[in-house]
Amino acid sequence: MSEPGRPHIVIVGGGQAAAQACQSLRQFGFAGGITLIGDEPDLPYQRPPLSKAYLKGEVAAERLTLKPAEWYAHNDIALKLGVRATEINRANRSLSLSDGETLSYDALILATGARVRRLPVPGANLSNVFYLRTRADVDAIRGALDAPKRVVLIGAGFIGLEAAASCRQAGHDVVVLEAAPRVLARVTSPELSAFYETQHSARGVEIRTSVNVAEIEGGGRTVSAVRLETGETLSGDIVIIGVGIEPNMELATAAQLQCEQGILVGGDARTSDPRIFAIGDCASRPLELCARQGPLESVHNAIEQAKQAASLLCGRPRPRYECPWFWSDQFDLKLQIAGLSYDYDDVVAKSGDDKSFTVFYFRHGDLIAVDAVNAAPHFLFTKKALEAGARISKDIIAAEDFDARAAMKALKPVLGSSIQNWR
Repeated sequence: MSEPGRPHIVIVGGGQAAAQACQSLRQFGFAGGITLIGDEPDLPYQRPPLSKAYLKGEVAAERLTLKPAEWYAHNDIALKLGVRATEINRANRSLSLSDGETLSYDALILATGARVRRLPVPGANLSNVFYLRTRADVDAIRGALDAPKRVVLIGAGFIGLEAAASCRQAGHDVVVLEAAPRVLARVTSPELSAFYETQHSARGVEIRTSVNVAEIEGGGRTVSAVRLETGETLSGDIVIIGVGIEPNMELATAAQLQCEQGILVGGDARTSDPRIFAIGDCASRPLELCARQGPLESVHNAIEQAKQAASLLCGRPRPRYECPWFWSDQFDLKLQIAGLSYDYDDVVAKSGDDKSFTVFYFRHGDLIAVDAVNAAPHFLFTKKALEAGARISKDIIAAEDFDARAAMKALKPVLGSSIQNWR
């Protein structure tokens, strides 16, 4: 597929990171061949709307697509969809595919994403038991929700709560089961967990925490109930499981690339092989704000790492630092997160009306992250402050007269600063 004498970049993956890598390579001036390998039959598409607007039927399938087929053709990008990459030969710089073809590469970008973590309990393979990761998953869920049903959600992370909200808004009875003592326990503070438990309960979602599932029961081959380890049985017509994801790094592991919680990369998204890059959910990257290495499961990370890899491949400077950010839509609540709250030792919580709530996170007295629900100024202020490297103390945020909009104006003189200047 590559032309003799023309450099060739192969991208393995069909999500946000892969699509952005294609776009950035062409935008930054790469004139060689690009081939995108995707194991799903669809063009690269957005995943965040799957558990929200797409599950509710508010967004058509074609609106999920990141770029139309014509864009790839116009930009001379070859697509091989519905095909898996099966082996990397680093010595020969070649990639074997499930259809028997072998592609040579000058650089290889792994954007293999992540897969759902399976729940190891009896009955998990019954009909009407679903996971939620791909568009096909949601199409199947929507088909099963053709009439009012009782839906059991296992897992109260973002995917579980977003799906719970979507199902409840569609008129279904919903119960959420969570093994941890609170919802969103892995990603946020007890204060925000309590806020979301209250909000879901007020809208008719039943939240059950500190419970473990022993078995998914069925009448014949179709689910009928979920049995807890306590022996209690909860009836259900549909079960949706959302207990986390795992990076797809088997291809990299087999090629003896360094892997730990994902494919290990540096700040330029390059792996232990200088000709191979890893971006998006499959990568374990430096987390500048907290001196850690680990995965970042977000649209922002997929875009940022794609630009990092493309910049290096095109001989451009590394892109400007951007503060990590995330979001979640549940009912009429928009959560916006800026920064990383790892190892926080203090918080300041601020309430607006009954649908507005913010938690600011601090480490050693300095602001490191924010969770802002229907409070965009708090989100924007924190994001700008962290990108600028400004040190914001708890006393400033905790003051009763703290005004995020006014504080943002005060930040303008330092917005051009580099994060490296703040240590």
